[in-house]
Amino acid sequence: MKRSKFFLISTLLTVSTLAMTACGGASETDGENGGAGQLTGDVAIDGSSTVFPILEAVSEEYTAEQPEVRAPVGVSGTGGGFKRFVEGETDLSNASRPIKEEEAAIAKENGVEYIELELAYDGLSVIVNPENDWVDNLTVEELNLMWTDESIETWSDIRPEWPDEEIEFFSPGTDSGTFDYWSEVILGESDIRRDAQLSEDDNVLVTGVAGSKYAIGYFGFAYYIENKDSLKIVPIDNGEGPVEPTVETINSGEYAPLSRPIFTYVNKESLSRPEVYDYVTFMNEVVAELALEVGYIDLPEENYKANTEKIEEAAGN
Repeated sequence: MKRSKFFLISTLLTVSTLAMTACGGASETDGENGGAGQLTGDVAIDGSSTVFPILEAVSEEYTAEQPEVRAPVGVSGTGGGFKRFVEGETDLSNASRPIKEEEAAIAKENGVEYIELELAYDGLSVIVNPENDWVDNLTVEELNLMWTDESIETWSDIRPEWPDEEIEFFSPGTDSGTFDYWSEVILGESDIRRDAQLSEDDNVLVTGVAGSKYAIGYFGFAYYIENKDSLKIVPIDNGEGPVEPTVETINSGEYAPLSRPIFTYVNKESLSRPEVYDYVTFMNEVVAELALEVGYIDLPEENYKANTEKIEEAAGN
């Protein structure tokens, strides 16, 4: 009896499947450029570790919508991501700074046309160990001195009342857009001190600062939020009093000069593939909410509308 019942069910399923196939049911999209049907393929994404948490969340949500599309997010750093992108190796390149002129020139040489999409705001966060009970703020001038002048060795070299203990410095690596932005607004024309410990992996920086009472470091706001129980954030004084990075102060620009937009760049040619077009469209629809969830600040609604126009124009729609 059980075998007969199983056979009947199997037969019905087979007939149903054949009928669906005959009616045009397929694993590809039913509509042009990502309609209601099922998509397959790969979306190649690489770049900034700062942008990574947002795009990782986007890819996780997208997998629920289109499980046959693979969209893993690489973390080569902004510079590393652009090296691949301008050679046409990736579809999306996440960046915590705008593309440089020399990178854009290489892309042009290789026939890579692209659009720039703003995703969210970030505030570079200066962090110290939770046991650090002497630093309640730092000025931009003090940050510049600490990170460029190698005669500054101890905390007391910054302010005499602070401990005569050697400072340990932790910084994102030189391929990071976070490093580039820090260099622009904090280091100025100077190089970063040679004894700073650099890493493209923000988790290494978190571990370094969390493990040393006399350490200092910096990275994106989301990584502080994710690790706030093991770190202490430092308000920054840009001349109008100390300001702590928060959703409100980053969005308003009050947290200066360490507030900045973050981006993803999309290869225009890639948008001709339904899975890429669908992914990018989906990303722009959900990124505001997901950015907030992972510790960034969403943009005004008109910015995402502007993104939509760029996407549709680039896709030829």
